[in-house]
Amino acid sequence: MSNLKRKRGGRVPGGKKAKKVKHVAGGGDPPADNQQEKKDEITIPPPVSMGKWTNKERVLIFSSRGINFRTRHLMQDLRNLMPHSKADTKMDRKDKLFVINEVCEIKNCNKCLFFEAKKKQDLYMWVSNSPHGPSAKFLVQNIHTLAELKMTGNCLKGSRPLLSFDPTFDKVPHYALLKELFIQTFSTPRYHPKSQPFVDHVITFTIADERIWFRNYQIIEEDAALVEIGPRFVLNLIKIFQGSFGGPTLYENTHFKSPNMHRRELRLAAAARVRERQMVKESLKAKKALVKPEIISDVTDNVFDTPVPAKPVIIETEPPEPKEKKKPRKAFKRNRMQMKRR
Repeated sequence: MSNLKRKRGGRVPGGKKAKKVKHVAGGGDPPADNQQEKKDEITIPPPVSMGKWTNKERVLIFSSRGINFRTRHLMQDLRNLMPHSKADTKMDRKDKLFVINEVCEIKNCNKCLFFEAKKKQDLYMWVSNSPHGPSAKFLVQNIHTLAELKMTGNCLKGSRPLLSFDPTFDKVPHYALLKELFIQTFSTPRYHPKSQPFVDHVITFTIADERIWFRNYQIIEEDAALVEIGPRFVLNLIKIFQGSFGGPTLYENTHFKSPNMHRRELRLAAAARVRERQMVKESLKAKKALVKPEIISDVTDNVFDTPVPAKPVIIETEPPEPKEKKKPRKAFKRNRMQMKRR
């Protein structure tokens, strides 16, 4: 057996002390030679993730009452992806949105993801920098949670993600503001107590069809390929406000169409199709109800009529000759034997 004797070493930039271990072979007393001792000493570095935690970003993720099961699972997936997040109870619908700033202050959070449900079918998401702003309101569409997708990708819980943004975020001013808001909200602070010192997944924000598409991919170590993990959803921007959950409007999306207007257009289009079919039926009935004009007989109708000669009537005065009777067939032998027995 070998004996291990530890000696104190110098400090390292991480804050923890590096340790020196002296290895002695043979299980006996350590050698007296100082040069031999230096050769047997091994320096053990401190843990990698024991640096100083300076970025104290905390995100509050909660919702209003009236959300469905899909929204609840989406919130839980986001909390699992973001180790610097906190949860809270559902907020009452009658409360004003400014109350959320007080909730964030109580929870010691400076960012907020608030999911607001309306009519039990429309979901809105607020991304806010509490308490001074700015804040953005989105309509959430095409939600697919982790349990629903069942993708093959996977990542370590608490690992820090890479954030990938579309090039349009750097060209348009309001998208540049949203990019900074997303970076401060979704990026995990370095040396966070609940985080892991690994980067094994990437979160992408892509702009297509005037919407922001959220995706989460795993980074495979072998060839750096991407495999989707989930969740996935689409954000349709409505407005950007100067304050937190209110204030002057900095930007308003002109391409946005409210869900109520969209449903109204679908109902009007369906009603127009029904009216069109009804009009076609009425026109067919009107055509059938019209009185048909009498057609006068044409002179040329009897051109191809040919007279048929009448057959003479023959009266027979004498009876007809009798027909010859056929001879009865001779019965089979078996039938004849049966007739004799009777």
